[in-house]
Order: sequence, then structure tokens, then C-alpha cells
Amino acid sequence: MNTWRELWVFLAESERALGLDISEEAIEQMKNRMQIQDYEFETAATEEKRRRHDVMAHVHTYGLAAPAAAGIIHWGATSCYVTDNADLMFLRDAIDILLPKLASVIQKLSVFALKYRDLPCLGYTHGQAAQLVTVGKRATIWIEDLLDDLHNLEHQRERLLDKFRGVKGTTGTQASFLAIFKGDHQKVRQLDAMVTEKSGFNRASRSTTQTYSRKVDVDIIHALASFGCTAERIGGDIRHLAMFKELEEPFEADQIGSSAMAYKRNPMRSERLCSLGRNLSNISGAAEQTYKSQWLERSLDDSAIRRITLPESFLCADACMILLNNISSGLVINKAIIKQRIDLELPFMATENVIMAMVDKGISRQETHEQIRVLSHQAGAVVKQEGKPNDLLERIKTNEFFKPIWDQLDVLTDSRTFIGRCPEIVEEVLLEDVRPALENYEVQIGRLGDKVSELNV
Repeated sequence: MNTWRELWVFLAESERALGLDISEEAIEQMKNRMQIQDYEFETAATEEKRRRHDVMAHVHTYGLAAPAAAGIIHWGATSCYVTDNADLMFLRDAIDILLPKLASVIQKLSVFALKYRDLPCLGYTHGQAAQLVTVGKRATIWIEDLLDDLHNLEHQRERLLDKFRGVKGTTGTQASFLAIFKGDHQKVRQLDAMVTEKSGFNRASRSTTQTYSRKVDVDIIHALASFGCTAERIGGDIRHLAMFKELEEPFEADQIGSSAMAYKRNPMRSERLCSLGRNLSNISGAAEQTYKSQWLERSLDDSAIRRITLPESFLCADACMILLNNISSGLVINKAIIKQRIDLELPFMATENVIMAMVDKGISRQETHEQIRVLSHQAGAVVKQEGKPNDLLERIKTNEFFKPIWDQLDVLTDSRTFIGRCPEIVEEVLLEDVRPALENYEVQIGRLGDKVSELNV
């Protein structure tokens, strides 16, 4: 309601500046009562019950608070002057709340990625062990996606500044304002520009219906929904790694994972993140249906659903960011488990290196390949059928065929030789992608500091 009153002040000030008969006293009274008082909500409720119109109820309530302005409040405007313009201001301000929170999450994950940039771990494709990556390199995948979300929201905010509704009248023709200004088109254009500037926007949409286009809502919620997808993806990765016991989300000293199974360390924060991210990514469908269901110059079937989708999408995004902040502040890496899982798979991955080393010693590639094939199948049977550790390397070390490279095996099977450019990729992402993206948020990130978001179960 304070924003509505602010918009009524902007309109009255601009109309007075352009020559309409509005007293200075009226403006002063309106300014002095821009902050609605609690008792005025009771007055507005009584008026709305009587008039069955929410905006007119508040016009009359504001008029009681500023009697010198009672006759000129809302002059030339329609309800959407306050409702839609206020919504656009709320959207802008809501994005401003989310952006530094998202930047802070990226910053915390960047610290994590840098710390573990050269710690090898199993990569997974098709849910199966694949070429090694590093813990830090995997985190940069999350970071890159979050950077896309940051840029998407920044783009929507910048675009929003050129999409103010302004003063357009009942069907977007500005006919009421043209009548007020006695046919002076230039003054109508000036009025639109003045109100837009006072409201903190660059320009108003040139052509609207009674409302601003609901496609604006669609595009903003799409950006939020895309972030919801990222949130669920990150939460899913953490849950999988927690299942392998390679990584764990923060777990409090006295936290209880299960009322029955006392040993449990459930990744409930990541599960909640997936749940909320999934909900957020699905809200966009409602916004799309609302936009395409609008009739001609407007229909009111958008009203009730927008009161749900707009606030809920931002609240849900905010909740996801709180969770990401909390999780990224205390991820636990279990190095022993990671090494154990590497040791189980690395001998198979190292066979190509072994073959190349044998060829360098003048041994036939085909003969070497066949020897490796036989030994690999034997070792695989030991792992799968007997549940024992992978002994392929021991088999190679005791097989005379491979004697020419016995002294090289430790180097050939060092996990650090299988991570490619992972450490360098992490550093490049942080230097070339993260640093410039977060430059504008340094002060806000500094204010947030090392604060860890508290969660309630």
C-alpha cells in the first residue's frame, strides 16, 4: 500500500508540474501520509466491503488521510496504474534481493573448488565410473550453471527497467490524460516519462493494454525456473556423492538423521533443495498459461493466479539460495573414501597407459592388449564374484610379460596423471568467469561475510 501511495504522489507531482490545478498543500499532505497506518487498513477494509473495489477503497482511505488531495488522487488513472506499476517495482526490488545472495553462493563454491582443484575423484557417466576428474573441477560445473542463472537474472532486471507501464489509461490509449491536458500530446508523453523516472525506471513501454504485458512475468519466472533446475541438479549431485560417502553436506554434532536408525546421516538439506528447486522450475507453466490466456485489452483471470505465482516463485528461489548458502558453507570431503573408490576402478583405467608404455619398450600392442584383456577379466571376477579388492596391478606386477615396465607402474597408475587439466580449468573458471561476474557484488558479498544461513527442519 505504501508503494501505491508513492505512485499516487508521483502522478500528482508530475501533473502539477505540467500545469494541472493541484495545490502544494495537497502534495504535502499526500507525502506526509505516504506511510499507511495500521488503523487505515480497517478503514480500507470497510470501504472495500462497501464499494467491492480494492483500489478505490484505498483511494478513499488516502483521501481521508490527505483531505486537501482527496479530489485529485488517482486523477486520470485506472487501477492498473497502481497495481501493475507497483508489481513492476516489486519485481525489480525482488531481483535485487536475490542477486547478491546468488553471488555469495558462487563465491563460497569458488573457494571450495579452489581448495580441492587437484584432489582426484571418480568421474561418472551413465552412472558408471569413468575418467577421473577432481572434486574442485566438478564444483566448477555447478558454478558455471549458477553464473548462467546470475546473468539471466541480471538480464531480466536490465530489461525490466525499459518495461514500466507508466500512465496509459484504461485500454492503453492514454485517452483520459489527453482529455485532462486538453489534447496536448506532448504533455501526456512528458507525464508518462516523469512518472517513469520518479519510479526508478529508464522508460515505459510505448504500447500496452490496460496492463503491462504478462510476458514480462513469464520471462522473469523463466529465469527463476532455470535457477530452480540448477538447484535441483546440484542437490542431486550432492545426494549421489553422499550415497557413495565421498561427500557430505554439513551435519550438526547433535543432529538426528532418523528416529529409528540412529546411525543415519541423511542429506536432508540437499533433498529439500531438490524439492524446492523442482517446485520452482514448474511454476513457469502457470505464468505461461496466464500470459497466453489474456483476452484483448485485458481480462481479470490473471489476477488471482499472479498473486500466487509471483511471490511464490521469488520466495522459493530465496529459499533455494538460503539452502545453497548453508550447504556450500560446510561441505565435507571424505578423502579416504574417495581414494578407496579410485583404487577400485583405477587399475582398469590405467590399462591404456600400460599398453602405451609396453609399446615404447618395443612390445607388440596386440599381444599386450590380449594379456591385459585376460588379466582384467580375472581381476573383474575377483571384484564382482568374491567381493575382494581389484588386484589387476598385482597381477601385472607378477606377470613376466610386463617385466619391462614394472618399475614404471607406480607412475603409470598415479591418480594425479589421470585428471588432465582439472586444476588449470578450475583456476581459469575462477579467474576468467567468476571474478568479472562478481565484481559488482564485492561490497554486498562482504556484508554477508562468512554468515551461514540457519535452517529449520
